[in-house]
Amino acid sequence: MAGLTPSRIGLLGGTFDPPHIAHLALAEEAHTQLHLERVLWLITPDPPHKHGMPITPFPIRMEMLREALRGYRQFEISTLEAELPAPQYTVETVRLLKEKFPGVDFYYLMGEDSLRDLPLWHQPAKLIALLAGVGVLKRPEVTVDWKTLELSIPGIREKVFFFEAPLLQIASHDIRQRVRAGRPYRYMVSDGVAQVIERYHLYAPSKP
Repeated sequence: MAGLTPSRIGLLGGTFDPPHIAHLALAEEAHTQLHLERVLWLITPDPPHKHGMPITPFPIRMEMLREALRGYRQFEISTLEAELPAPQYTVETVRLLKEKFPGVDFYYLMGEDSLRDLPLWHQPAKLIALLAGVGVLKRPEVTVDWKTLELSIPGIREKVFFFEAPLLQIASHDIRQRVRAGRPYRYMVSDGVAQVIERYHLYAPSKP
């Protein structure tokens, strides 16, 4: 992280294939509502939950993310996970960040659906213990079973901080499908990201 080390940092992890405006809405609202000095975007080179699935090469995803975040001074990209052996797990990334930046309070940002599924993550209790908090984007369609969640991850409820953002029903997989089908997608991503998609002919149907 460039410059002085802030004391309250948001972490937003993902494959970002591609990054889209719903990612930006989540990060901007979390930055404001949770009083974060900065949001650090953790781009994952080799996500363990996507083994065997086609993923855009890491350098091109980095190029898209740089374009998506252009002009946002409160956002920064971390390439820490690119330096780690595969597969990269969030708990290990946060542990290394805590070692590198002692005294910083890290808040991991996610949607309420990810909170619901947190027990399925790698070492979730250890991850929550490392974090100062979890910033959770409210989703009206999602119901969290707090009793079950607390049994799996004791103390999780006191670390959750909800925030709100416009309900943009946008997902990276939907954008990829739209590109393949020749359907509109430009309004879902920044102009720079769309230019990268077109430059490399990303998500186009494979030729026989």
